[in-house]
This record gives sequence, structure tokens and C-alpha cells, in this order.
Amino acid sequence: MSEQIKGYSYGQVGQSPVSIADLELLKKTVLFTEEDEKYLHLAGDVLKDQTAQVLDLWYGFVGGNEHLVYYFTKNGQPNMDYLTAVRARFGQWIMDLCNRSYDQNWLNYQHEIALRHHSLKKNRTDGVEAVPIIHYRYMVAFIYPITATIKGFLANKGHSTETVEAMYAAWFKAVTITVILWTYPYINQNEF
Repeated sequence: MSEQIKGYSYGQVGQSPVSIADLELLKKTVLFTEEDEKYLHLAGDVLKDQTAQVLDLWYGFVGGNEHLVYYFTKNGQPNMDYLTAVRARFGQWIMDLCNRSYDQNWLNYQHEIALRHHSLKKNRTDGVEAVPIIHYRYMVAFIYPITATIKGFLANKGHSTETVEAMYAAWFKAVTITVILWTYPYINQNEF
């Protein structure tokens, strides 16, 4: 599937300025452990056939809020081709978050995603004209809806309450790490 997603270039992007050592310290700071990796993989298995429904919920949230859909517009008009292309990559992001090793390739791709949210590269992947940046405040604020809305999907496969909570905690930690990495271009040099 991922080979057919327009603009999905995992393993084919430049080097992240964040080191693996820095990533390990971030993981340590959010208490992300090998146990979380195990539960993220399980979450990936649980979510793999629910991705479209997750994206429907998230896109409904974005589409229902003018201040969020704004980032996919030019002159106030949403670009549906742009929204569709991003949606496909967003679905792949769910699977990558759960199933990929958090190695150099993963770290590099998180930086590429960061650049695509920032004015440094926004709109270029899809060759669109839209607002030139997703503002930092919404990058961070999106941690909550992307986390809070996932629990119901994690509970859909009959796992115990404890297992669902463990998957949910691992997801929350992984999303937090990811968004921190996505904020790199917004931070002044030597302050990240």
C-alpha cells in the first residue's frame, strides 16, 4: 500500500538534525519503554482494518473547524485534492507510528513531516497552493484529539481493559514524541 501513496517517501529523505541519542532521551523523558513498543505493535494490528474510520473521525474534526481546515485552503476554499493526498499519508502515519522501528529512517521521516508542516516545505509535496504554514500552536494542540479519539478504536477487538489502556498509553507517548519532533523547524537554532 505505502508504495502507492503519493508523496510517501519513507527511507528516501534527508538526515534529521535530531540524533538517535536525542531521540532516546525523548523516549526516556516520556517513559517510553520496550513494553510500549510491544503495545504499539498490538495497536497497529488492532487499527490496521480501522484506519479509514479513524481518518473519517479525524477529518470530520478538522473539517468541522474552520480554523483547522484553513490550512488546506487558498483564498478560503478547501483544496479537496490536497486533503485527499494528505489523508492517505496520514493513514500510513498511523501504521508507521505503530509498526516501524524508531531508528534513523523513522527519525529522518519525522523530520521530513516536520518540514512539510512548516513554511520550509508546506504545499511542495502535493504541488498545491495553500496557506504556507501550519502554525505551531495547532501542531501541539492536536496531540489531544489524536490521542483521546483513538481509545474507542483500540477497544474494538475484545482486548482486556488493561491491554487497551497499555495500547492507549503507548500511543499517547508515541504521538507526543512524534509531535515534538515535528516542531523542530519552529524552534530557534540551539533551542530545540
